[in-house]
Amino acid sequence: MKKRLLTVVLGMAMAATMTACGGAAETTAPAADDSSAEETTEAAAETSEEASTDSKKWIIATDTAFKPFEYTNENGEFVGIDMDILAAVAEDQGFDYEVQVLGWDASIAACQAGQADGMIAGASITDERKASGWIFSDGYYDANQCMAVAADSDIKGFSDLDGLSVAVKTGTMSASYAESLAPDYGFTVTYFEDSPTMYQAVVGGQVAGCFDDTPIMASNIKDSGIAMKLVDGTGNDPAAYGFAIFNADNQELVDMFNKGLANIKSNGKYDEIIAKYLGE
Repeated sequence: MKKRLLTVVLGMAMAATMTACGGAAETTAPAADDSSAEETTEAAAETSEEASTDSKKWIIATDTAFKPFEYTNENGEFVGIDMDILAAVAEDQGFDYEVQVLGWDASIAACQAGQADGMIAGASITDERKASGWIFSDGYYDANQCMAVAADSDIKGFSDLDGLSVAVKTGTMSASYAESLAPDYGFTVTYFEDSPTMYQAVVGGQVAGCFDDTPIMASNIKDSGIAMKLVDGTGNDPAAYGFAIFNADNQELVDMFNKGLANIKSNGKYDEIIAKYLGE
């Protein structure tokens, strides 16, 4: 009797064990085939890429003082035409960005080194810059360069500069303009890192005059009362300012800038910005 009972018990235990094993196999999901696994991987990669693009914060470098395009106002805020255009374009296109105020030369270097994604600093669009690696947006403002001298100066044109020295800001269109004229008019060129220091050299008599973008000098003379005057007849042909990148991988940023610029021009926002700073 005991043997029969033991046999029954062992049989029931074995049956229970087989049932449990069978149940586990039935509830395990079948392995996905290769094509399904690839589709899942691709979908995950696309989702990750979209999330990465959406969350990217673009680093935009700029100059320290190029009034009215970028400068610090009386409240200590960094403002200007470039800053307002950038903000309006970013809002229109829905991208996030951070401005790094580095100075002209440092902004170029940061972009070239991959430490910044783009640059907006009143940069004239030229073939020479394009050939050297600048990738520009559409133009957002046309400006030319001219010469300014101290308010009490007797200099009336380039012919009065023979044997004298003029100031320029390193690596700018105004520097190139002055350099192109120097051999014909017999003056030398002195280089500065920023416009305010250059203007002080003119007022202080260290140089006879300076070359810079016309709207920048006109704005500074009007707003700050600095003792300088523009010299009539010294301007060159105007060129457009452009937003710039130095790495083709950031082309998306230029494309968004162009689309946003077109939109703010069509909806009137661009005109509001220009009128705010220049009254045009």
